[in-house]
Amino acid sequence: MKYVVLLCDGMADYPVEELGGKTPMQAARKPYMDSLAKKSQVGLVKTVADHLKPGSDVANLSVLGYDPAVYYTGRSPLEAGSIGIDMKPTDVSFRCNLVTLSDEPEYADKTILDYCADDISTEEAEILIKYLAEHFDGEEFRLYSGVSYRHCLIWNNGTLKVGTLTPPHDITGKPIREYIPTHPNAAKLYDMMVKSYDLLKDHPVNRARVARGQRPANSMWLWGEGVRAQLSPFEEKYGLKGSMISAVDLLKGIGKFSGMHVVRVEGATGYIDTNFEGKAQAALKELADGRDFVYIHVEAPDECGHRHEIENKVKSIEYIDGRILKLLLEGMEQYDDYSILVVPDHPTPLALRTHTNDPVPFLIYRKSRECPGVDCFSEESAAATGLRVNTGHLLMEKFIKG
Repeated sequence: MKYVVLLCDGMADYPVEELGGKTPMQAARKPYMDSLAKKSQVGLVKTVADHLKPGSDVANLSVLGYDPAVYYTGRSPLEAGSIGIDMKPTDVSFRCNLVTLSDEPEYADKTILDYCADDISTEEAEILIKYLAEHFDGEEFRLYSGVSYRHCLIWNNGTLKVGTLTPPHDITGKPIREYIPTHPNAAKLYDMMVKSYDLLKDHPVNRARVARGQRPANSMWLWGEGVRAQLSPFEEKYGLKGSMISAVDLLKGIGKFSGMHVVRVEGATGYIDTNFEGKAQAALKELADGRDFVYIHVEAPDECGHRHEIENKVKSIEYIDGRILKLLLEGMEQYDDYSILVVPDHPTPLALRTHTNDPVPFLIYRKSRECPGVDCFSEESAAATGLRVNTGHLLMEKFIKG
């Protein structure tokens, strides 16, 4: 028996006027998802409880069967683990985005123009993070480079009591004055953010980016604080040897801490230009090599939602369908039995450009237990079935045990 989760990050949405009142899921041409939906269990799952922030950290832990109320210690520690940082119990980690800010003289008067600096390349970002580290690293703080715009700051003997640190993708296009950290314990963090602008604005990497018509990565932005993560091994919980396939450090970290084999796919970017076929091929190889369970995380719909890229969000869903799911279905026919779960972790509505904790649609297909389903896979069709999983982390048990 083989199990595959196809996690379509941020795929769920609200009706979009530019799409004729349809959601991206309804507008997308996705024959393989819709074909599965006709013979699958289809419903809604509440991946993020109302009292929790609807981040990909909480939501993916929930989909993987880990109760966030028990296991969640912050977003950044999961990413730190993926990067290879061995956090001490007294360390506090922070996600460090490289962002694009406007050029007002006072830092607090600036606006976040882009939370990812035009999806800066990992190679360019590494140069900038190392440059910042030359100025900020010491006994108290240390910077580590990650993937694209996503990096990590470790605070030795730090504190979680830093007030509110807002994710930059939640405030793109907004002046930052209302969102700068004001807690006394965050003074050093804010000071680094301010100084980072002065250090990065005229850096050769950014001058070259501007010359090419790209946005500069001219400031660091700190958020997502947390302490060292501890997850029970997935194999102990469910009796399955698992693999994690993702472009982003967050999911790689979850895979690492849960004892899964973390697979690196060449050309996996976390955006719509990712290596879709490579992820499918890697998943099939993991199954062929003896793994029972593969979790394929695709970031592209989420990124398009944050950027309000309507056409690209629809296209990303179509790419997942035709360039991942199609290959999976063809490759898994060799097995006597298999099961596939297709689900977003949370909605990332184009109209809001950030996450919500609305329930998301899911489908569970099992080769040996085909059942009457729905004509197409969408938010509306899933709601119409009346099937609900109101506690997100219980979906995995339903998927595995039926």
